[in-house]
Amino acid sequence: MIVQNHRPATAVAPAVDGGFPECAREPAVSRSEHASMNEAPKDPRHRPTVIVYKSRLLPYSETFIREQVRMLSGWRGILAGDGMVKQGLALDGLDVRVLGYRHRFARRMANLGSPYLIWSWARLKALKAERADLLHIHFATDAYRIWPVARQLDLPTLVTLHGYDITTYRGWWEAGNGGRHMRKFPAGLLKLAQDHRVHFVAVSKAIRESAIEFGLPENKITVRPIGVDTARFTPGPIPIAARRDILYVGRLVEKKGCRYLLQAFEQIQHEFPQSRLMIVGDGPLAPELEAYARERGVRATFRGALPAEQVRECLDQTRVFCLPSITADNGDAEGMGIVLLEAQAAGVPVITSARGGATEGIVHGSTGFAHAEKDVAALREGLRALLQSDELASSFGANGRRHMVENMDIRGCTARLEAFYDQHAFSHPSMAAQALRSAREGR
Repeated sequence: MIVQNHRPATAVAPAVDGGFPECAREPAVSRSEHASMNEAPKDPRHRPTVIVYKSRLLPYSETFIREQVRMLSGWRGILAGDGMVKQGLALDGLDVRVLGYRHRFARRMANLGSPYLIWSWARLKALKAERADLLHIHFATDAYRIWPVARQLDLPTLVTLHGYDITTYRGWWEAGNGGRHMRKFPAGLLKLAQDHRVHFVAVSKAIRESAIEFGLPENKITVRPIGVDTARFTPGPIPIAARRDILYVGRLVEKKGCRYLLQAFEQIQHEFPQSRLMIVGDGPLAPELEAYARERGVRATFRGALPAEQVRECLDQTRVFCLPSITADNGDAEGMGIVLLEAQAAGVPVITSARGGATEGIVHGSTGFAHAEKDVAALREGLRALLQSDELASSFGANGRRHMVENMDIRGCTARLEAFYDQHAFSHPSMAAQALRSAREGR
């Protein structure tokens, strides 16, 4: 497996308050240790197998799926999808399976026809031959869409709920705003939840609450954060006190709230002439936001979408990271905000209103500032405090690093996920296994 080069982790002090109990506490590791942890056991045939599914493999915004699969140690992971994203993430070293039809015309006909035609039957047959033990689907929307054919695998199934797939209002889907084929998504998801083989994984407690509000049974939702690679995201060589930039990373869409960051910095930029906003990301609101910054004279540089390595380089020059997310008109809201965790792991103070991030991903007043959605004044004052005080910014950065290492390292989070794999896979055997057991018992 190809493993990227990483900077060695720095020493850390004891954990700060506000730990996240769903992730085991794991120490940071060195580059060499990190490489060895990513290597598969010598004989993967002795490990159970999980098929990890995402419709398209994989956009840069879904790096967390790739990293979670890479961190599996007790399970063998097969990453499966309908097709590949053009110029998407590198998937070197992973066992990748494309299940959709190879030719564009065949794919179009399949998508317009029965959901049973989403996957090539030949490729589905090959996947069945892997004799996997578990199916793990990312996003409830994907689970609903593929279930008519995915259930042919006859496997215990986990569905990870990330954000929009469970926070978006049911009425929005039912009105056809997500496409005619998704009108029945809310009812279909509730029906899917009735299958004894299916259980849901929420990336935060806030997402679990949203799932319960949506109508999913409480006893079928378990919280398992994905976490952050604290060996990959480490403090950079430039001290926080010597940095001036404010960083935003995210799609330029309504729920990310970038406009509120522009408004907040506009009000105080004259106090900090050496500071500027770095906006990383792209999306439908990009022209509107760029026009606002230009017309109002906001010192903001729009970098567009960047690969993960370049985002990490941006963090090395960042004084404060901001994610001013809001709940969109249709209910779409942030689940956790992995980039919040990455920033803290890199020793950068954070300011956020993200639904899961503000209440679970940071420690308010210790690793960053949480504020209410659309509260420009609170965001402005948070920026002012961290730009004015080198001591405060350095303290928040160090606390954030400790918080991530102690509570949100991806190795501990993945170990907890694999323990849940064990529990769910082998307490909910496939129908075929149940039939065989019954036959052996003479039923």
